[in-house]
Amino acid sequence: MTVNDQDPYSVSHVDSDPEETAEWNESLDSLVAAHGHERAREIMLSLLKRSKELHLGVPMVPTTDYLNTIAPENEPEFPGNEEIERRYRAWIRWNAAVLVHRAQRPGIAVGGHISTYASSAALYEVGFNHFFRGQDHPGGGDQIFIQGHASPGTYARAFLEGRLSADQLDGFRQEKSHAPNGLSSYPHPRLMPEFWQFPTVSMGLGPINAIYQAQLNRYLTNRGIKDASDQQVWAFLGDGEMDEVESRGQLQVAANDGLDNLNFVINCNLQRLDGPVRGNGKIIQELESFFRGAGWNVIKVVWGREWDDLLARDNDGALRTLMNVTPDGDYQTYKAESGAYVRENFFGRDPRALELVSHLSDDEVWGLKRGGHDYRKVYAAFKAASEHTGQPTVILAKTIKGYGLGPSFEGRNATHQMKKMTLDNLKTFRDAMRIPITDAQLEENPYLPPYYNPGEQDEAIQYLHERRRALGGYLPERRVKYTQLNLPDDSAYAVSKKGSGTQEIATTMAFVRLLKDLIRSKDFGHRIVPIIPDEARTFGIDAFFPTAKIYNPNGQHYTSVDRELLLAYKESPQGQILHVGINEAGAIAAFTSVGTSYSTQGEPLIPVYVFYSMFGFQRTGDAIWAAGDQMTRGFMIGATAGRTTLTGEGLQHADGHSLVLSSTNPAVVSYDPAYGYEIGHIVHSGLERMYGGVHPDPNVMYYLTVYNEPIIHPAEPENLDVDGVVRGIYKLSESAVSGPKAQLLASGVAVPWILEAQQLLAEDWGVSADVWSVTSWSELRRDGLAADEHNFLNPDAAPRTPYVWQKLGGAQGPFVAVTDFSHSVPDQIRQFVPGQYATLGADGFGFSDTRAAARRFFTIDGPSVVVRTLEMLAARGEVDRNLPSQAIGKYRLHDVNAGTTGSAGGES
Repeated sequence: MTVNDQDPYSVSHVDSDPEETAEWNESLDSLVAAHGHERAREIMLSLLKRSKELHLGVPMVPTTDYLNTIAPENEPEFPGNEEIERRYRAWIRWNAAVLVHRAQRPGIAVGGHISTYASSAALYEVGFNHFFRGQDHPGGGDQIFIQGHASPGTYARAFLEGRLSADQLDGFRQEKSHAPNGLSSYPHPRLMPEFWQFPTVSMGLGPINAIYQAQLNRYLTNRGIKDASDQQVWAFLGDGEMDEVESRGQLQVAANDGLDNLNFVINCNLQRLDGPVRGNGKIIQELESFFRGAGWNVIKVVWGREWDDLLARDNDGALRTLMNVTPDGDYQTYKAESGAYVRENFFGRDPRALELVSHLSDDEVWGLKRGGHDYRKVYAAFKAASEHTGQPTVILAKTIKGYGLGPSFEGRNATHQMKKMTLDNLKTFRDAMRIPITDAQLEENPYLPPYYNPGEQDEAIQYLHERRRALGGYLPERRVKYTQLNLPDDSAYAVSKKGSGTQEIATTMAFVRLLKDLIRSKDFGHRIVPIIPDEARTFGIDAFFPTAKIYNPNGQHYTSVDRELLLAYKESPQGQILHVGINEAGAIAAFTSVGTSYSTQGEPLIPVYVFYSMFGFQRTGDAIWAAGDQMTRGFMIGATAGRTTLTGEGLQHADGHSLVLSSTNPAVVSYDPAYGYEIGHIVHSGLERMYGGVHPDPNVMYYLTVYNEPIIHPAEPENLDVDGVVRGIYKLSESAVSGPKAQLLASGVAVPWILEAQQLLAEDWGVSADVWSVTSWSELRRDGLAADEHNFLNPDAAPRTPYVWQKLGGAQGPFVAVTDFSHSVPDQIRQFVPGQYATLGADGFGFSDTRAAARRFFTIDGPSVVVRTLEMLAARGEVDRNLPSQAIGKYRLHDVNAGTTGSAGGES
């Protein structure tokens, strides 16, 4: 990484007095010669600080030399027994590698990764032995985000702790075939709900989720819900992973919030999956610059203790210069070669540096370790990070991928994909780790080398247990014991049941009115956490600003421009609203941390994330999938939904498929409600499912699409089929006219269209059409598939009937369905509809126009439903075959300017 030494106020700077400049340089040289580097550094830092006070415009240097941040003389005393810890660290490293190797035995071959944990074992073990506090710690315990590919190391440690058996290790990546003793490939809480806390293997999500987990801990503390002030968040990341946008995109949030409870530990083994991270550059220097610029405290752990003497004798700076200019690609190659190669190709580039190692043998040169493998260097960094205040900390630890696995693995480009070892590899690794396993044991079956565990009475195992007891219990561990909630009673939903009277409102506003009353609900409302990506005014949530306030741990130290207005923008450390800015990725990370607070902190919170529906599943679907893995509970509100309803906004905003995407996530329960009373019952049902204590699967996220088109919302009908509303379909209107029968199905904003079609069919064509509101196409499909599977696997049992069939089984005539989404939304239930079934949908890209024109273009408006119904009736011989053509002419179906379905207005 180059250093920015440019004059920011001059494009082509020319030194006005080179001789005077040379004198100042000589003065600095003399200072270093007389008083050393440390004193010279103090002077330079003082001058830089003074230059800022004098407004000289000198850019601050974002990088330091390629050296350890903590000097040897400043390292703290190591508090443990390094020899004992080294001993069982080697056992863990052996068992982790053998676990993956055994998973490649003939007939299994399920993959796995050996080299990531091999490079990071010392980083994890320093944490587990001295820093990571379990959930029984008085402070409440820490949250540890374990790098996904390092999972074998975590399993291997749990094996020594007695938490996992050898049979469970042999069930690695065989979760069904080895049940109940299978282990998931990576950290997956949904698959191992008492073990893993955080899913991390979709690279990039770990860093951003860790940031918002640390923010949640402060949020809980500041709002007085729980004191989490003594907890730390540790996130283990890869240097290659830091190229993901989510890895770096929210660093400023942690700095702005002063999250000194957050520590990133980046394993800089210089390799990503295919090759070097920065072959021609230096990833540690790049990350140092990036993090320091974002406001983080940076600690580099580059070199092991063996380098201390060399650097102390590097009076000319020759070794430091070589360290600074050598690219990562060369550093990777050095550790794939030999000590003689390193002597010649690294030290040999400067005679002064070469002289520094003249007294070392080639083996000793080879033994010059990198900092991330030096236990004491790592301990010093962790201690400094855990004690630092005012800023989040990043530890940049240089390691070797595949460390200790032998020359076939260490530093090789292919090492990430290498999953098994040869017999010679096993013996070399065994010797390096000093594992008391004989050649005969390895040769007996090279596919199944034995695990090693000396037993509970071993001195090292007892030490291991003592360290975890002192730190508050074993990790990772996931718990689900939480404070029980007093859910709102029926009065909180009254506003949804009474309708909108003569006022036209959008379903977005109907939801916001309900949310307002829920937030006011005694003993419950403070648990609701609205999450908004900078669209509160669009959704009408700005009304919450003055009362609920926007969370900001720093408060509000400026004079708000709208301070005199009723809906003034107010920030507070006790604010309830998480306003994350234009930032859907951060919003989902916040949603995940808030929605799993019941587990991580034992204090349930209800996240309500409101967003443009187009920018939800389409933009952050991977993060929502991970939220499902983490068993997040909460509500996602896809506002301004529909391909034709967000009038005027156009292609990038017109959502006609989020319900398709949401249906693919097994943890998401999707609804497309038409009226306020439907929303009320759905939200009520969701809260009861998540926290009522009765439902067998409370770990779900509800997704509701709401719209910005104003309509009259009727009051809740008497004898409403509430079960139908919640399960996905109910009859809204039965035709009172006689004539050929038809059944019209719609959801959301399209329900008024089929009510219009019902009237047109009756008045213009003498057809009797019943209207069904489908609140959830995907839940109906899931129910149907479950019935199908039961009947398929249990042919001798009483058959189950899909709910759709139960509702529509006695209905007469053809079925026509329409939504403001693509055909694939209503097509989800096609196989379960008991009769001829046609769908209308808005496929293709959206565009800017009026609602009426757009709906006519996609042929999804009321008259289009009429024509499609007449065509189906004509095909059945129940109406004259000429009626469809007459209807097309009557309604001018081919003319987009003849459309009348839909109103104008509504925020966008």
